[in-house]
Amino acid sequence: MTAADTGAAPAGPQALTSVLLAGGGSAGHVSPLLAVADALRRRDPSMRITALGTATGLEARIVPARGYPLELVPKVPLPRRPTPALFGVPGALAGAVRAADGVLQRTGAQVLVGFGGYVCSPAYLAARRRGIPIVIHEQNARAGLANRLGARFTRYVGTAFPGTGLPHARLVGMPLRAEISRLDRSALRAEAAAHFGLDPARRTLLVTGGSLGAQRLNTTFEQRVARLSSAGVQVLHVTGIGKEFRASAPVGGAAYVVVPYVDRMELAYAAADLVVARSGANTVAELTVVGLPAVYVPLPIGNGEQRLNAEGVVRAGGGLLVADAELTPAWVDDVLIPLARNSERVAAMARAAAGSAQRHADETMADLVLAAWRERMW
Repeated sequence: MTAADTGAAPAGPQALTSVLLAGGGSAGHVSPLLAVADALRRRDPSMRITALGTATGLEARIVPARGYPLELVPKVPLPRRPTPALFGVPGALAGAVRAADGVLQRTGAQVLVGFGGYVCSPAYLAARRRGIPIVIHEQNARAGLANRLGARFTRYVGTAFPGTGLPHARLVGMPLRAEISRLDRSALRAEAAAHFGLDPARRTLLVTGGSLGAQRLNTTFEQRVARLSSAGVQVLHVTGIGKEFRASAPVGGAAYVVVPYVDRMELAYAAADLVVARSGANTVAELTVVGLPAVYVPLPIGNGEQRLNAEGVVRAGGGLLVADAELTPAWVDDVLIPLARNSERVAAMARAAAGSAQRHADETMADLVLAAWRERMW
């Protein structure tokens, strides 16, 4: 399905004029939400687009900063194991459903688009009760609880990876911001290097644990500042807010720049030649779209979705998988530094990463939103 197949929203009284997008907690949910919001806004600048999240998620800061109104519902965590907290879930969920229903009513939402996270279960239940069409995007290779629930209520399910097991799923890729999906790394490299105080002529390693940082990455690389610098490997290390450390590169060595957070991630990608990162779905999608090879270090907790997220690009030759416990200072010496200095291998990995990317998911998801609305009207 393409934009040409669906065209614009129906004109007149049946036009799609209000959409509610639910998701939050981490950048993995919020970033695709904003990408789809932007795609819908490009289709119809007058469309009312509202985000639904919680007060404690990343969306509380990022969504308003992007110019979209944010409505809040209570956070209702679902314990993964039997604990006394389970007894409080039904009442808390009922309250969150009532809150979500109130948002649907106030905004006049005609379609609900869910991206997963705590906020989505009550939103799906409220939309189902009102007969509002539901569209779902699942970012991970292993679907979360909320989207497994919501997928029972709709035929419009887009996924970033194959094999989620969700009914009616179609592979669309990850909706990405235009700043990422249209990034020309070469054209932006000089500006990016100047922004971070890097040398654009040096090969550069980007180390990032995502929006919250990763302690394993921080601890390991803090012990290898001097070794990387002496080997001529320039580093941009994004530690996460409150997790910074002081990096003292030896005189004459390559720079080692530590920053807590990067608002313009496209600049970090433009400055980099190779990346070491967690394999969250959004990170994997962004790195493949911009053509950056990576060493993926899956989060060692959860349901194993981060390893699954990276397996496709690794099989294609665009990255390496390293277990969290194996990311040691010795591994940096024995594997990473030789890789970073091997420009031919890094270039081949970059081509493989770019070749495995799924593009234009933001527009495809906008197509699904319009299709769900049209089905409802017809």
